[in-house]
Amino acid sequence: MIATEWLYRFQDGSAAMKELLGGKGANLAEMTKVGLPVPPGFTVSTEACRAFYAGGRVLPEGLMDQVAAAMRALEAEKGQTFGDPHRPLLVSVRSGSVTSMPGMMDTILNLGLNDETVQGLAEATGNPRFAYDCYRRLMQMYGNVVLGIESFWFERELHQMKEAHRFAEDREVTVEGWKSLIEKYKRLIANRAGVPFPQHVYEQLEKAIEAVFLSWNNQRAIVYRQVHRIPDDQGTAVNVQAMVFGNMGDDCGTGVLFTRNPSTGEKALFGEFLANAQGEDIVAGIRTPLAIAKLEREMPSVFARLVRTAELLERHYKDMQDIEFTVEKQKLYILQTRSGKRTAQAAVRIAVQLVEEGILSKEEALQRIEMAHLDQLLHRAIDPSAELDVLATGLPASPGAATGQAVFDADTAEQWAKAGKRVILVRSETTPEDIHGVLAAEGVLTSRGGMTSHAAVVARGMGKPCVCGCETVRIDGKSFTVGGRTVREGDMISIDGATGRVICGVVPLKEAEISPQLAQLLAWADEVRRLRVRTNADNPADARKAREFGAEGIGLCRTEHMFFGPDRLPVVQRMILADTAEERARELARLLPMQQEDFEGMFRAMDGLPVTIRLLDPPLHEFLPNVEELLERSIRLSVLEELKDERASAAQDAIAARSSAGLNADGSASADDPLSDKARLEQLIRKVRSLQEANPMLGQRGCRLGIVFPDIYEMQAEAIFRAAAKCLAEGVRVVLELMIPLVGHASELRLLREMIDRVAERILGDTAGGLAYKVGTMIEVPRAALTASQIAQHADFFSFGTNDLTQLTFGYSRDDAEGKFMTHYVEHKLLPHNPFQVLDTEGVGRLIEWATEQGRAVKPSLKAGVCGEHGGDKQSIFFCHEAGLDYVSCSPYRVPLARIAAAQAQLALGSKASE
Repeated sequence: MIATEWLYRFQDGSAAMKELLGGKGANLAEMTKVGLPVPPGFTVSTEACRAFYAGGRVLPEGLMDQVAAAMRALEAEKGQTFGDPHRPLLVSVRSGSVTSMPGMMDTILNLGLNDETVQGLAEATGNPRFAYDCYRRLMQMYGNVVLGIESFWFERELHQMKEAHRFAEDREVTVEGWKSLIEKYKRLIANRAGVPFPQHVYEQLEKAIEAVFLSWNNQRAIVYRQVHRIPDDQGTAVNVQAMVFGNMGDDCGTGVLFTRNPSTGEKALFGEFLANAQGEDIVAGIRTPLAIAKLEREMPSVFARLVRTAELLERHYKDMQDIEFTVEKQKLYILQTRSGKRTAQAAVRIAVQLVEEGILSKEEALQRIEMAHLDQLLHRAIDPSAELDVLATGLPASPGAATGQAVFDADTAEQWAKAGKRVILVRSETTPEDIHGVLAAEGVLTSRGGMTSHAAVVARGMGKPCVCGCETVRIDGKSFTVGGRTVREGDMISIDGATGRVICGVVPLKEAEISPQLAQLLAWADEVRRLRVRTNADNPADARKAREFGAEGIGLCRTEHMFFGPDRLPVVQRMILADTAEERARELARLLPMQQEDFEGMFRAMDGLPVTIRLLDPPLHEFLPNVEELLERSIRLSVLEELKDERASAAQDAIAARSSAGLNADGSASADDPLSDKARLEQLIRKVRSLQEANPMLGQRGCRLGIVFPDIYEMQAEAIFRAAAKCLAEGVRVVLELMIPLVGHASELRLLREMIDRVAERILGDTAGGLAYKVGTMIEVPRAALTASQIAQHADFFSFGTNDLTQLTFGYSRDDAEGKFMTHYVEHKLLPHNPFQVLDTEGVGRLIEWATEQGRAVKPSLKAGVCGEHGGDKQSIFFCHEAGLDYVSCSPYRVPLARIAAAQAQLALGSKASE
């Protein structure tokens, strides 16, 4: 039997092997092939990680034999020996997932040091202080990553040692200081882990590989994968690489370089450098680094090589690169390159620049855009006219502005956010363990760390504002002080991630506008895509905003939202409470001009573009107070009556109570109140109870309501056609589509279409020919999808209401499902996604495909689209393209996302024209 190959040397891999080697391993292999100065090493594959978990968290058979053989080859290449007391080979052990997950998994440096090899390293380098510094770093990382000892205990010992010897910074610590700390670390490990620090170097290596595999399923990695929709079965690779040292002296250092600015997209090198440090120092934000430009002054030849390398890597990978490097005795080593995390603004700007520079085609640029970036694109900003009480200024690590209550730990941030509070997470520096707090917070503020620290990278990836390295902020427990002022937990602060400002109190925010680069990218997308993009809008303001964002019409106008205005709701309630047809007709007559005005605004805003108006959908009881509120109001009213003859002070209380009960000070009914006295209130209670349903979603709503109470739909149709006639007379180009909701049987649509046509003929008369309106239905009921060939006989278009169609297909109540069990289902892999966020293509999708196919078999010109929330989700848009739908409709602020996603679908899947 042929043994499985569990690992690959860097020179044997390539960028094409990313699924097997992980992103980091594949790039190390590619850079090695290109001839860049990459320290040698090998990659344990993601296949080994999957085998590790499949085998009960045990390393697969034969792996460590292959590791030993690879280590012997590495020893020959380096001229050093792993575990040799005179010329010891040291290695780093790092994770490397297929999809970049910065900071989410574990790393161990300086592996191979023990009580003997540390002396050999000291002799070989002539630098004992450096050698023992490396040893204490290994013990700290190994103790934390492999043995599970919290970093706090190591940091406390380090802090106490430095205070005892009055060392301000790590580089001031003497060799004796490091030696004393190492002995303390040994005792700490023995006491906390119950085992001694291992002196056998291959035991260190085996346990380190296990620990990296285990870190694939640590809590922060799981949360990150859930947020970014990364499959759990990808696994991580492990990269074992010969160490190079940036902490050997002032002619050494470590740094992170972006080939373009990851916040703005500016074409200029952006990064940071720390002299006499190891890589973890800069990533962890323990010390505030220097701007990369200062490296040019301190090490000009190294900087020149770095610039050439950056240019080469960006052109080779055709993307902005995030490069980790180390300088050892003035020699440059490249430890990693990957496509750099960037803000939404930067992503768009870089994509356009790379096209202009001839590095990418337009199509490649479109495919590079991440939907998560576009979803974050329209960042809020501080109103420039606002007066600001600026407390401090740090580094502008991630753009956008946010306001919230200051909290000082991740758990509190998560708890307060769940309670509905907006919070700003304030930390000295964040660690990967804080990811749940970063996720919950509106933004992040740190007092230490730079533009490439953990907080900066994670916040940029999530689209959250972040201010880092604000060193004037002094954090003390649950408060911080700056400039003699104290901000305590719960106090309101604001941050501006674009300028680095920290501001006291709440500030006014404004929405961002589409940049010229995004406009260009969207224009390219429009040249490519087949799928049209409409918007869901219920008022002229939303319609105008959506049109600014490139919406090609309104795919869903929910008329019920127009009824909730303060001037309309009392009229609607009186219409519902009407005892006779005459009373209901009187109130509908009052509503008609209001509705007409609404529709006129929509037609004017979308001049020349289709407007799809859905007639009333929800059950009538939704417009009335709930029974509990009414009963409480009835009790208050009874109390008020008893207090009429009380003394004056009691009378004043009664006046206030009457006001809160919707009554005037003299006890009479408010002018806007449908009640005139307690008897009417009791009547309302009886009415609400009579309208209550055991399952309102499946009850008298949608077309059923319009059939039982036809005068309601007739009023809406009349308002629509009157508005259309008036706008046509003004020269507005009206493209009208009327949509009947919740149709389950062809007879329902036939009946209501006949009514609409009668109203149109009555209102438009001889001018009817000037308005080629369409009548269609929302496909929300599985039976409607299954009998689409019958329903299509009476429909000009199908609009799939995927929210309700998902509920009825799964048998879920969305509110109950998402509030009770949906998270459990997704976390335990019973469902791949929340089906209300990502379309269920296997169930709901099959119904959509069937209904579209059957409907077009009867009526080839039948238009079909999606108007649920799925219309703004990339995966759902890809499905809609592949299913041959004509359009998607989404909220105004997701229109740019949908335009890009539709173009990406065309490029990825090709064209499937409507039949």
